[in-house]
Amino acid sequence: MTQPTDIRRVPASLRPVRVLDAYCCIGGATFGYRRLGWHVTGVDNQAQPDYCGHVFHQGDAIEYIRAHGHEFDFIHASPPCQGEGAPTKGTNKARNAAIGRTYPRLIAPTRAALEATGQPYVIENVAGSEVRKDIRLCGEQFGLGVLMHRYFELGGWTTAQPAHPRHRGRVRGYRHGEYHHGPYVAAYGKGGGKATVEEIQWAKRIDWSTDHLRLREALPPAYTEWIGRAYLATLTPVLEVAA
Repeated sequence: MTQPTDIRRVPASLRPVRVLDAYCCIGGATFGYRRLGWHVTGVDNQAQPDYCGHVFHQGDAIEYIRAHGHEFDFIHASPPCQGEGAPTKGTNKARNAAIGRTYPRLIAPTRAALEATGQPYVIENVAGSEVRKDIRLCGEQFGLGVLMHRYFELGGWTTAQPAHPRHRGRVRGYRHGEYHHGPYVAAYGKGGGKATVEEIQWAKRIDWSTDHLRLREALPPAYTEWIGRAYLATLTPVLEVAA
């Protein structure tokens, strides 16, 4: 596995020591926190040989939060979105019902486990999910090659919504049989002009994995670096007083 690049540091007095990334996958969220110098532990129910954090545990994320969440200074959770977004809507919903396919709804039990820890947390998910829409982030806010709008529910802390700049154009690929050019790639699915491994790596700034599926699922690290810095800003006055 190629080690991720561009690890940056902030003064130790301004950062939590330990972060838990629940449902971590290859660690797109993890790497954003690592850029801040944070020590990140990941947990996922599948083996993740490309995980880029410091420690990895394979197992149930909710059970791990319940057992160990209180040991961390900050917790990030990205429950699988298949049960929250497009796969459960419209024709997809009917198709899945016809073949008996179901998706777990994990946001509510994840939130309950997080709240029980008493620690600050963030839950990330898609637009149609049950997460509280405290913050919305978009790739255009960070100059990325994906749009990938994601919502973040903040637990135990708060921050202001950043400005959402106007998109520079369309997402490249086929729509209704017509091909469109644009500054963003479609980092989901295959065919129809969807992004290749190399294009997703470039678009999300992820250089430590070549797994197409997991690259598609990964959160751009820029999102969680922003989340981490916003959380640090809420601690600064307290730390200055303590000093």
